[in-house]
Amino acid sequence: MDSDRGGRGGRGRRGRRGNRGGEQDRDVHLSKSMSYALRHGANQLGLQMGTDGFLFVEELLAHPQFRSYSLEDVKRVVATNDKQRFKLRSHPEDGRLQIRASQGHSLQVTDLELKPVLAGSPDCPAEAVHGSYLRNWSSILQQGLSRMQRTHIHLAPGLPGEEGVISDGIEFFWSENGVLLTTGDTEGKLLPKYFSRALKLRPTRCILPLQ
Repeated sequence: MDSDRGGRGGRGRRGRRGNRGGEQDRDVHLSKSMSYALRHGANQLGLQMGTDGFLFVEELLAHPQFRSYSLEDVKRVVATNDKQRFKLRSHPEDGRLQIRASQGHSLQVTDLELKPVLAGSPDCPAEAVHGSYLRNWSSILQQGLSRMQRTHIHLAPGLPGEEGVISDGIEFFWSENGVLLTTGDTEGKLLPKYFSRALKLRPTRCILPLQ
């Protein structure tokens, strides 16, 4: 009898773990789908996005790609996303719930509530870091970082180093979720002259030559 109860209990526990895993998989899929819709694909999906990047959650959930998800699913993904990729708000006029991506847009949005970074200010990092794949290093070293089809190049505060980029007139901004953004120069690039060092992290950590 003890073995029988233990067996049934074991199956029950495995089932609960499986359910949690399934929920996590659904949340990851929903997060990726929302990222695409809110950053790049709203027009292709026929979703009406405002110039500030917000669209109504009810309209998102009415789309066939999102009909298997609920408002609770959306709220959970927004609340638990460790990088705070999304923002929810009540529409200022009618109170309907809206959502947008915090950054990473290829769609043109006019107001992401970005905070300008001023040279010499306490929140101005001495150095910023951009992560990429080693296969891209040769191109980056020759041409610099490019925002490509997106509105900004994405960076993160890095190790202490020399200043210089902001003094050349290149603007930087903090997004609401703490990502350092820049539109780059007039061609949308950060040229290699601003690189102070390059590190390969895997499989072993080493410094890459800058020429």
